[in-house]
Amino acid sequence: MLIDETTFKLLKSAIHKDGWLNLPAYGNSMYPYIQQGDLCRFTPCDPSLIKTGDVILFFSETGQLIAHRFVQKKTIKNKQIFLFKGDTNLGLDQPIEAGKILGRLISIEKQNFKITSNQITARLWAKLILMVPALSGILRKLINMKYKLQF
Repeated sequence: MLIDETTFKLLKSAIHKDGWLNLPAYGNSMYPYIQQGDLCRFTPCDPSLIKTGDVILFFSETGQLIAHRFVQKKTIKNKQIFLFKGDTNLGLDQPIEAGKILGRLISIEKQNFKITSNQITARLWAKLILMVPALSGILRKLINMKYKLQF
């Protein structure tokens, strides 16, 4: 979802004021964990407390609002940067500074059920997707096949 800096600041203010932010999922980069139309709830988070595998909502350098999985933190030229990756993406996103982080995913409302990020299945999926990089390629192929079948 494309947004501008003003909208990002408004969303950041809202999540801190209300303690949470609900957004519908758009795209397929987190398939099957998050699918198009799922309602995702994010809460504010301290960037220093983010754990590998957490799904974090951030504002990218290209003006996109993205929710991807946290991979690692690095220090480059005395600046901390955060690296993220979509579950079906083959590579990492552009590095993000702490100020561009909006919140941490705490739940996903699907059509018939709700998943919370602290459930064992959600934590296991996070570990699996990060430990087996080939899985991202397999998921990408499944999405491409699904997309071709729809048209």
